[in-house]
Parts: sequence; C-alpha cells; structure tokens
Amino acid sequence: MKLWQKDKVSLKEVEKFTVGNDRDLDIYLAPFDVLGSLAHTQMLESIGLLTKDELTQLQAELKNIYQLTTKPDFKLEDGVEDIHSQVELMLTQKLGDIGKKIHSARSRNDQVLVDLKLFLRSEIEKLVGNTKELFGLLITQSEKYKGDLLPGYTHLQLAMPSSFGLWFGAYAESLVDDLITVQAAYEVVNKNPLGSAAGYGSSFPINRTMTTELLGFDSLNHNVVYAQMGRGKTERIVAAAIANIAATLSKLSMDACLYLNQNFAFISFPDELTTGSSIMPHKKNPDVFELIRSHCNRIQALPNEIMMQTTNLPSGYFRDLQLLKEHIIPAFQNLNDCIQMAGLMLSNIQVNKDLLKDEKYKYLFSVEEVNKLVLQGVPFRDAYKRVGQGIEAGNFNYTSEVNHTHEGSIGNLQNAQIETKMKHIVERFDFGKIKNAIEKLLA
Repeated sequence: MKLWQKDKVSLKEVEKFTVGNDRDLDIYLAPFDVLGSLAHTQMLESIGLLTKDELTQLQAELKNIYQLTTKPDFKLEDGVEDIHSQVELMLTQKLGDIGKKIHSARSRNDQVLVDLKLFLRSEIEKLVGNTKELFGLLITQSEKYKGDLLPGYTHLQLAMPSSFGLWFGAYAESLVDDLITVQAAYEVVNKNPLGSAAGYGSSFPINRTMTTELLGFDSLNHNVVYAQMGRGKTERIVAAAIANIAATLSKLSMDACLYLNQNFAFISFPDELTTGSSIMPHKKNPDVFELIRSHCNRIQALPNEIMMQTTNLPSGYFRDLQLLKEHIIPAFQNLNDCIQMAGLMLSNIQVNKDLLKDEKYKYLFSVEEVNKLVLQGVPFRDAYKRVGQGIEAGNFNYTSEVNHTHEGSIGNLQNAQIETKMKHIVERFDFGKIKNAIEKLLA
C-alpha cells in the first residue's frame, strides 16, 4: 500500500531506490506518527470532518496501535512503504472506510515533519537527562580531587599548575554551555508544522492551534511554506547543538588518552575497563575513550553533512530531505552511548596524587615565583627577567605551594555557581508540559 499510488506500478528498481532505508528508520518514528494522528483526528472531529462515533473508534484503535509501536517486535508489513501507510492500513483493516478518513487535511509532508519534531523533542529530553547526569559526576569528581595538582600545558609544553578539580570542573561547565545551544535548538523543534499539508496549507477549515495544544508544542510554525522549509533547517540546528556536546566529550577523551599514557601517568583505570594487546602483555589501552573520541568527531561532522544535503534547495519539498533521517536519527543513540560510557570510565578513574612533587615539573612554578617578587614590590618585567635568568643559570628556586583564590581558580572552583547555571538551563526545557499533553492524548 502506498498513499501516492495511482494506476501505474513503479519499476521495482525505482521503488527500491526511492524507499531506501526509510522502512527501517520509520520504526523510530512510529509512536510519534500515532500521536500526531491522535491529535489530528480530534481536530477533524471538531470541524465536522469526523463524527463523534468515528472519532471514538479511531481514537481507541490508534491507542492500541500506539502500544504496539512501543514494542521491540513492531515492524512494517511487506509492501508497506512507510509508517504513515502502515498506521492507515492497520486502521482500515480494523475499521474499514473510517480508517481512510485520517488523511483528510494532511499530507505525508506535514506528517513526517510532525513525526520528526516529536521524535527530536523526545530524544532531546533523553539527551538532556544523560548530559545532566554526566555533569553531576564531573562536579562530584571536581570536588573530590580539588586538592590534587596537575600539570597545565600550553602548546603541549609545561605551563602552570592546574588541578584535577579544575580539569573535571572545566568539562562540567562546558556541558552547561552545550545545553544552552541544545535549548535553543529545542525551541526551534518545539513548534507545530501539522496542518501545513504539502507546504501550502489546506482549503479545509482546520484548527492548527488546537493540534498545537494537544501535542504540547509551544507554538506554531505559522507560515505553511516556512513549515515545509523548516525541514532540513531543523535537523541542521539540532545537529549543530548536539555536536557541541560531542566536541566536549571528544576533547575530554583526548585528555584521558594522553593522561593514561605512561609518559604522563596522571590517571589509571581498573584493568577491566581497558584492553590489552595480542602480543604485548603490558598494554592497558584506553579503547573506550578512543572510540568515544571517534564517534564524537563523526557527530561533529553531522551539521556539515546536513548542510551539504540541503544546500541550494529552493522552497518546497524535495526527496533529498528523506535522506536526512539516515544521519540525524542514529546520532542521538550514538551520542547517548558515548555519554554513558564516559560516565562509566570517569566514575572509576584513579588519580595519581602528588604529581607535582616530581622535580621534572619544577618550571610549572616559574610564574608563581615571578608573582611572589611582584607582591614584594618588584616591577613585573624585572621579576620576569630575574626568574628567567635563574632558570638559564640552573639555579631556579621554587616551592610547590600554590595559593590561587580568585573566582574559577584552583582554590576557588566556583562549582556551586556552575551547578546553579546548569539548573537554570535545564528548567527552561519544561518537559513536564509535554509529558502532560501526551498523557492526555493517550488517556
């Protein structure tokens, strides 16, 4: 069954090529397609395109189908092109001609638009939850190891003293900024395109405000042409946002790979969290972090992939947009897996204490010694020169004590303030409103 099928049958080669991987990817959209139909049919009844009895029958059967879509063995029947066709077929098999009425005032274009937005909205909620959990772990580790010093580098050369507290806390605050961009993307996602039909609206007197409220959207994509133009743009904006989280994880993973290296030896992990070599019995490889790094680098390429697929498309729908699902849908599971594995590793990290007592790190304290002279009244440039001459002459004297007190420094991590920022950004998502709307639809 194909919603677009007319009298002539497409060549099998054309059908196979145009359908592509859509049938497999539509399984992810299945429950959201049913939710869209639950809202749409309520609206159709309100404007007289369905009777109350027809609505009652359709709603009951749609709720049954919804339960089926949430089970792991749900699939599209052979010969059914997409999830929209599958749901309509299942309704028609049970209810006859009543099932055929659900497509009134709708196009597959706005169906897939609303499905994708509901899917993205749901995936963003999962991602925010996982990110917040990793954030909490980073803050905990930052506090736990705030007294343990760590070499700081610029240009991969010894620079100044840092601490594990600073290191963990830096990635925690990075996730705050990452979620700010996710929240902005979420605002783009949380607008209702349903009712835009093929991108030019409908001659039926539909009530788009009603479906907006029923589905828990914050507002409409008001202009029907723009609603259709939003496909591709929405995915690109979301991809850019999740790429920020991926970038944070990738950088963290690169640090961990370096720090585990024997020449650094800043951290270690239990043997069961690292891998060995087929011929070198001493190896403890950071494979988890290497794979997180690679997965996340690939996710960082996602916005550009989507941009190139949609570059120079004029307004209106084009089949090019179908392929976007192959990129954006798997990215969420991939990123969530990376977050969870990073959490597993960091919760079992072992920190090498007293690193900076090793004399090889003595020049980390050169700036500390310069600053001590400045505090005694020596002009900065003179103090810098005096310490530099001592280093060149091989008689540099130092202590490994640090006393950094300003905001965000070794001795004043500002973790409480960072936690407050995270709390505020998470609250802005207002997932509770959506949960209430969906529960009412399914009641």
